[in-house]
Amino acid sequence: MSIFKRKKYSRHRFGDISVLDDRDIEVQSFEVESRRHFWSETRLLVRDLIFAVLFMILLVVFVVQPVKVEGTSMLPRLHDGERIFVNKMIYYHLPPISRGDIIVFWYPDDPDKSYIKRVIGLPGEMVEVRDGHFRINGQELDEPYLDPQLNLSHASQPPVVVKPHYYFVAGDNRDHSYDSRSWGLVPEKYIYGKALLRYWPLAQASIIRHETDYTLTAPGLRPTPTPDEDDEVAP
Repeated sequence: MSIFKRKKYSRHRFGDISVLDDRDIEVQSFEVESRRHFWSETRLLVRDLIFAVLFMILLVVFVVQPVKVEGTSMLPRLHDGERIFVNKMIYYHLPPISRGDIIVFWYPDDPDKSYIKRVIGLPGEMVEVRDGHFRINGQELDEPYLDPQLNLSHASQPPVVVKPHYYFVAGDNRDHSYDSRSWGLVPEKYIYGKALLRYWPLAQASIIRHETDYTLTAPGLRPTPTPDEDDEVAP
């Protein structure tokens, strides 16, 4: 009979670990853990979506706004049915309005309507239409973006001095644009956006920029318009 008895193990010496080996070991169920991970990711996704929606709402309310062009007075630059984004920060002079900007504004004679036109005359300037072409302070305004086929009129109008905080605007389709030549100046407070980007139709998507530096040139003869239509915009 042996004096020493073989020590008995309640488990295999190698490769078998029990929770009783270390009370600090955390045992997790894969099924429970996967459910916990799923709901955690779902909460994060919902949070991100809420923030994204709030950001878009703030963006549309304070920064940009989509509008739809209705009419043909801005041909060939903008077409009927196109959709564009406008910069609403221009209402707060960010950036300041400059000649050549395509702006949207409430029609002074009926603020329920919104029009889209190009800025021609700035505050303090004298605007004149002679032989169908604009003159600013006696100098002819170069507008190479106009389509000659849409500007055949040779009408003339006496000079108009643009008052402070007002603007003289006109459509690019001068023969069919109802603008400042007919109903007068646009108050600055009525201007609520500047055209930034054409986003529809997708094939025509593009940034809307100044087409020229609007250099004032020596007087000359050019064709122009007579107003009868206007481009409105709709949200």
